[in-house]
Amino acid sequence: MRVGICLVALLLASTAAAQTPGSAYHRAPSAIAKVLETPPTPVVAVSPDHRTLAIIDRENLPTIANLSKPILRLGGYRIDTATNGQAEVRVQWLTGLAFKDVSSGRTTRVALPAGTRFAAPDWSPDGSRLAFYVQGSDGLTLWVAERNGTARAVATMINGTFGTPFVWTPDSKALIVNTVPGGRGAPPVAATTPTGPIVQESAGRTSAARTYEDLLGDAHDEALFDYYFTGQLVRVALDGNAQPIGTPGLVTEFSVSPNGRYLLTERLKRPYSYLLPARFFPTEIAVSTIDGQPVRTLVDRPLADDLPVDFDATVKGPREAMWRSDAPATLVWAEALDGGNPRAKVAFHDRVMMQAAPFDAAPVELAQTPARYSTTMWGDDGFALVLDSEWRTRTEHRFAVAPSQPGKTRLLMTRNYQDQYGDPGEPILEENAAGKPVMRFTASHDAVFVTGDGATKAGAFPFLATMPLAGGEQVRRWTAKSPYYETVVALLDDQGQRILTRRESATLAPNYVIRTVKGDDAKPITAFADPAPVFAGVTKRTITYARADGVPLSGTLYLPAGYDPKRDGPLPTLLWAYPAEYTDATVAGQTVDQGNRFVRPRGISHLFLLTQGYAILDNPAMPIIGEGGAEANDTYVTQLQQDAQAAVNAVAKLGVGDPSRMAVGGHSYGAFMTANLLAHTTLFRAGIARSGAYNRTLTPFGFQAEQRTYWQATPTYTEMSPFTYADRIKAPILLIHGGADDNSGTFPIQSERMYAALKGNGATVRYVVLPNEPHGYRALESTEETLWQMTDWLDRHVKPAGAASSSAKSAAADK
Repeated sequence: MRVGICLVALLLASTAAAQTPGSAYHRAPSAIAKVLETPPTPVVAVSPDHRTLAIIDRENLPTIANLSKPILRLGGYRIDTATNGQAEVRVQWLTGLAFKDVSSGRTTRVALPAGTRFAAPDWSPDGSRLAFYVQGSDGLTLWVAERNGTARAVATMINGTFGTPFVWTPDSKALIVNTVPGGRGAPPVAATTPTGPIVQESAGRTSAARTYEDLLGDAHDEALFDYYFTGQLVRVALDGNAQPIGTPGLVTEFSVSPNGRYLLTERLKRPYSYLLPARFFPTEIAVSTIDGQPVRTLVDRPLADDLPVDFDATVKGPREAMWRSDAPATLVWAEALDGGNPRAKVAFHDRVMMQAAPFDAAPVELAQTPARYSTTMWGDDGFALVLDSEWRTRTEHRFAVAPSQPGKTRLLMTRNYQDQYGDPGEPILEENAAGKPVMRFTASHDAVFVTGDGATKAGAFPFLATMPLAGGEQVRRWTAKSPYYETVVALLDDQGQRILTRRESATLAPNYVIRTVKGDDAKPITAFADPAPVFAGVTKRTITYARADGVPLSGTLYLPAGYDPKRDGPLPTLLWAYPAEYTDATVAGQTVDQGNRFVRPRGISHLFLLTQGYAILDNPAMPIIGEGGAEANDTYVTQLQQDAQAAVNAVAKLGVGDPSRMAVGGHSYGAFMTANLLAHTTLFRAGIARSGAYNRTLTPFGFQAEQRTYWQATPTYTEMSPFTYADRIKAPILLIHGGADDNSGTFPIQSERMYAALKGNGATVRYVVLPNEPHGYRALESTEETLWQMTDWLDRHVKPAGAASSSAKSAAADK
């Protein structure tokens, strides 16, 4: 069928449907709804010994009924009080499990009860079993599945409020589990009559905080936090025998030493905060024996309410404690040398410390880092990698260290971590016998294996390489070839000659393959089908262009299935984008062709609009650049205008996008961008802004990449706020917001007040609130409603032929 005829039919259908936007949920257009209602592709988890793939079925979009179960919002968390676990919006529930033997291809289905919903699958260190927790109507249960297809529950009354509530012991014979304390009793009940006011006070000490959601609000919230989040660690053997470890507490993290003798825990303590989430609460990091006897308290730090607002700001004293992966029981942590203030003028901002069991000798300094410590990748006594990074300059350093010779570092690399072309990749980390991640050495032990994305202008072609321990250039062993995008999942021999990869192309769905590094021998292991064949005829290509100041830009242009530009002419076009900040114009201008990627939309993806006759320029580069120490946001509006004008010109010159029928849209910071473009340009007939923030006085201690406060950069905050210029927005704008947004800074009041401002200034605007939805919408009903609203809005205000705006005419004249 001709696209032109399709467009007319779609327009007539959508016009009829659009007469009653109403308050009941709408079903998305049929082509979209069918994809949304199709089960998603399974995910794969490779066993540590690489012998088995766990094939895991994912639950489709949850219902709004599931999403609307009673929850509590406490300390930055959202929890399901019925199960003592995280709320529906925070968990990706899984529904089925099978084990596939890599060598034979034989698949064994795991027998799970009908209707099972589970999460957090985790292989045992020896690769023989998979643990996961199961949701019941009244609680969470820990299960273990064997590779022969049997599965059983080993523990009940799991406490999952802080996240994954279990870890394996290194010998694979037991799990350490966070459980609900026995005899807990009934939850605290709020008093119906207040006993006094809620008082907060500051005595002149600087205590700035970004804008956070779901905070504690009163003494009753504190009591509820204690009740639901307090857990009892228990050692659970595979036969179900359980032994308590230590005393109950607010245990946010726990891990077992590689030799299985010690337990590292982080616990929260009072006093709590009403301005900060729980991760800032007073914290005790301590080591005990595996049966709970206290051994070493690393730090007992107070409430972290005095941090600078800078992104690299951190707490004073020990932090980020972990076990050294390649040693029996060595504690490792970082400490700030700048008092936690990244603006301090010091040669080194952090140091990395080590202390081996029995923890009675003085700690030793492994390394000092010139920027904020990021992580350590462990190998052996002779080689480890220490990484740091600095947000202000986007700089990363990598140092080689020998743990047996602490204090001596060798700089391997300094790079801009936003540089795609220059990304060397990272060492392959694999679990050792204790289940801890270590670098994979070559057979000769003179290098480590490295893998990376291999980004080039022509496309991303992942690679396998070796990095010499002595330094020098990496040696490429294998590189993916066009038309594939093929990532290295695991090495299957010590020489790195046989590898497990995940391969896809523009037309082939991602699947797992065993291949040889030399030659093109490739053996498919999985055969996942295309989850949305309706998109098989969609055409996609990366287009490149330049903005007015010469910065090269790019975007991915999608065209509907069956579209013929000569026959059907220019299409109504949607630009969907998200700005990004850079410190280097050459890095900002890097383009990577996306032609070898398999793209199928899920959830609330704007790409579904391809089924409705729209062209889509996806992720057109919107760089905001601040070079030489300049603040990028001081020229945000000007650069954004240039980015958008260049994108509109590019699709207009190709003849596939109608410059008089352009729309712009985005989610979160992309919504903020959308409102700004409608306020400061006349390029677009309409806009779609989902879950955005529009008034920066409501986020006065920083937002997105902005580290300065409102009082330090008042003009920038004012100019960047589209709320300031609501009277200039003349193009129709659709505002959508989750009624329970959980993202920092994007409270629903942002859209509420923006709608009031637009309405008060006579704008054409629709404001849609999705009940109980977080920042990213989850429920099937909300997803279909969102896509219906987006389709209806564009069909009303963009699809009909009409006079071009002055800017659109200019773009057309440039063709």
